Amino acid sequence: MEIHVTDMDGKTHTLEALEGWRLMEIIKDYGLPIKAECGGACCCATCHVYVDEAWQDKLFDMLDEEEDMLDEAIDVRDNSRLSCQIIMSEELDGLKVTLGGGTEVD
Repeated sequence: MEIHVTDMDGKTHTLEALEGWRLMEIIKDYGLPIKAECGGACCCATCHVYVDEAWQDKLFDMLDEEEDMLDEAIDVRDNSRLSCQIIMSEELDGLKVTLGGGTEVD
């Protein structure tokens, strides 16, 4: 399984993904520039990503906690998600995301 992550410089990285892992953990393990300050507890917005349009409908709906945290992120868009709330599964093989801005208090 793999994911495609575009960084802030526009470079796309293809990363091996493991089922059951949080997207944020995979991105962080590969050393890409994602802060993920709360470690996946949905208590910050520093793992903000933009999900490619073709993949948005394949994700679980966002919970209220995630939506509340996204209010703290910079440049939130319709395709914004917190990568700590995306759990990898076979259905997400090939997922494409772009790293988003951090929070207003970065």
